[in-house]
Amino acid sequence: MRFTKLYFFLFSLIILVVGLLTLFSWLYPPASSVLNNTHTPIFSTSQNTRFAVIGDFGQSGKPEADVATLVKSWNPDFIVTTGDNNYSNGSRFSIDNSIGKYYYQFIGSDSGNSGNNSNQNRFFPVLGNHDWISTTCAFDPCRGPYFGYFSLPGNERYYDFIWGSVHFFVLDSDTQEPDGVAPDSVQGLWLKQHLSNSTATWKIVVLHHSPYSSGKEHGSIKYMRWPFQEWGASAVLSGHDHIYERLLVNGIPYFVNGLGGNQDIYSFNVPIPESEIRFNQDYGAMLVEANPQTLTFQFITRTGTLIDQLTLQSKELK
Repeated sequence: MRFTKLYFFLFSLIILVVGLLTLFSWLYPPASSVLNNTHTPIFSTSQNTRFAVIGDFGQSGKPEADVATLVKSWNPDFIVTTGDNNYSNGSRFSIDNSIGKYYYQFIGSDSGNSGNNSNQNRFFPVLGNHDWISTTCAFDPCRGPYFGYFSLPGNERYYDFIWGSVHFFVLDSDTQEPDGVAPDSVQGLWLKQHLSNSTATWKIVVLHHSPYSSGKEHGSIKYMRWPFQEWGASAVLSGHDHIYERLLVNGIPYFVNGLGGNQDIYSFNVPIPESEIRFNQDYGAMLVEANPQTLTFQFITRTGTLIDQLTLQSKELK
């Protein structure tokens, strides 16, 4: 009788442990364990590229729905985000409602339940501080709902890809990033090498925390003031502050794009010297069009109002 009770106890314990491990794996799926330093995925060779940029958007509601309707009306080739994809804490329980509900047509995985996903991934997010709340790197590889929901290149925390004439370099600017957030960190040296090796006409760096911002809530995140222009970047896209701002830093444009749907729009502080255009009166997104000759950025509100436009010419035309 005593042995029967012991066996029952051990069996119950095993079932409990297996159940907890299964639940943990569901809540915190793993990221890719290897960062491929030699192979950059090329998703399209068409030299005419049209993409959307949304930031600080993942808070289900009318603002996000309106911006998503605007973005889909452009019929972009793909979408890039500047982070905070899943408010408020990056949870497994909210991620499909925060992202897939509005953008499932672009997401190249079947993790959500919102609709028929894209056969090819056309959604390239950046980790934001809210996404990091449900992320842990106590294990190798890092784990979290973000990694289970998306299928991204490299280690999925930072990665690069090419679409037409544009080479994108997606960074993890959160201080919890295990490969560091300094220019001489593992991540920083990866970016420097990849920018140097790139032969693309346009090289765009994307991150969450804005190196330069006039936003009152967060302002400039100075530890991310890496020498992007010196390393070869054409432009820098960021979010974090729920505003739109265009700045000129060392001869290249920096953008703060954080009006994608979070229902708390931020105010401005005294504009910093690098600031050129500022807007915080409504939600919106960026439409970017690239070819071997020009790179054009537009910020458009959810009602279709053009707020800002900038066109860069390739070096070959100068």
